[in-house]
Amino acid sequence: MVRKLELIDPPFNSTVLDLIIKIDYLRKRELVGSTHPSLFFQLKHLFHILESIGSARIEGNHTTIAEYIDNEVYNNSTNKESIQEIRNNEKAISFIEEVIDSTPINRAFVAELHKIVVKDLEREGSHNPGEYRNHNLEITGSTHSPPDATIVNDLMIELFDFINNIDSEKYDLIKISLAHHRFVWIHPFDNGNGRTVRLLTYAMMIKMGFKVNQGRIINPTAVFCSDRNKYYNALQEADSGSESGLLNWIEYVLSGLSIEIEKVDNLLDYNYVENKIFIPAVKRAEEREVLTKDEAKVLLVAIKNQEFKTSMLNKVYKNKDSVKLSRLVRKLRDRKLLIPVEENSRVYVFSFISNELMRFVMQMLDEEGFLPLKDEI
Repeated sequence: MVRKLELIDPPFNSTVLDLIIKIDYLRKRELVGSTHPSLFFQLKHLFHILESIGSARIEGNHTTIAEYIDNEVYNNSTNKESIQEIRNNEKAISFIEEVIDSTPINRAFVAELHKIVVKDLEREGSHNPGEYRNHNLEITGSTHSPPDATIVNDLMIELFDFINNIDSEKYDLIKISLAHHRFVWIHPFDNGNGRTVRLLTYAMMIKMGFKVNQGRIINPTAVFCSDRNKYYNALQEADSGSESGLLNWIEYVLSGLSIEIEKVDNLLDYNYVENKIFIPAVKRAEEREVLTKDEAKVLLVAIKNQEFKTSMLNKVYKNKDSVKLSRLVRKLRDRKLLIPVEENSRVYVFSFISNELMRFVMQMLDEEGFLPLKDEI
């Protein structure tokens, strides 16, 4: 018998209620930070990469962070499909952020997510991208048997009605958690359901007030990919349909979200970012001879000031020829270690996306506890 999809009221003294209050405060808190927007959104891009690797990892993709970086920086990929799967997820995240403010969460939206997720894949692709499955299936490693294909459409209509129904704000986080479980329980597509539902969760969070374009980093996949077995066990407990099983699932989701949101919000504090992430990353790159002593010195000036001009080097290199300094800056710019704050500007910011420093920034984020994936980077 299919359990009706409906909201749950957690007991007054429950951990779930405490978590709802805490996360709701974080959602509404004004995001004011000292980190330059360009640097902050580079960090945000790194977290999108981690989300994409983590989501693929849950489904059996074995690409490591190091392998992904090697592909992005040096184009050294030996398994194109595994990299394509991660890139598809990145594209889907970008799609969500571009359209979510003006697009309802409905069948067309989820179908488009699914098409992006499975595009150009064989092992992790789909026979009918964007279309609900027309056959019954089994989930590898799970005791759950998804409902008959003949009722998938009706169940998805119920799910979208549930998501879009106007309820009190206090139910938003419960709704996000229950919608995630229900989607996985239905398993509407022939493949790619896990990747699609984690993107749906991201979309719902933005829709419900976690405004990424205003400086919020959300890494919901970290909740699920840090312990794959815990994720599957929590889903399986919720599959019983019992109120206790569903409340435990909600608590699992919200506990992880609370930790992740608080953690990544620290990246708005530039004093923290500068001293714990950027400076150690540059110094480590210098130690590994990825940067020369002079290159590291210039980048440290850029990091200290956030917005950098060549003239700032006059205090550091009092006796160095200005032409040589300009050449040094140009070299860093050509390697995309310095990027202009806007087109044709001679004001630059430190850059670590798709260049040699990406690995070292990732290492420092890992050492500070930001990475849910335990890899050798």
